[in-house]
Amino acid sequence: MQRYREGMRCPYCSAIDDKVVDSRLADEGGSIRRRRECIACGRRYTTYERVEDVPLVVRKRSGSVQPFDREKLRSGIERAASGRLDTATIATLVSTLEEELRTQGAEIESDRVGVAVLEHLRALDPVAYMRYASVYKGFEDLADFEREAGELQKTTEPKRN
Repeated sequence: MQRYREGMRCPYCSAIDDKVVDSRLADEGGSIRRRRECIACGRRYTTYERVEDVPLVVRKRSGSVQPFDREKLRSGIERAASGRLDTATIATLVSTLEEELRTQGAEIESDRVGVAVLEHLRALDPVAYMRYASVYKGFEDLADFEREAGELQKTTEPKRN
């Protein structure tokens, strides 16, 4: 096993010299659980090592940058999907979207967030898609809705009775 000169501080005697006795994955691979033994007092203790999340930021159209807000994303989808999608489906969608956006880097354009939401809503529920699109794309009149509905019908199968 590996020994550290400047390891973790022992919770029992506060010494810094310890050795790792056992390491294994924890939290479904999200962290490493390490059993350590203090060289000074001989007692064992457990530590967990996790990768620090890189903060995700969104660059707005104005050029300003703000932290990604999962709650803001969820509430926008909830408004569009009100009465259409259940809470569990929305929670899964938000998690999926956040995961996809994180794979694109630490900074993403706000347009990319909106497009990603539209892509997923298109597959889940056309009405929720239209509601979200009307706000995201800033529909001003009935012609905007008609144009978008026409585009939506081109890319989805007809509803079967």
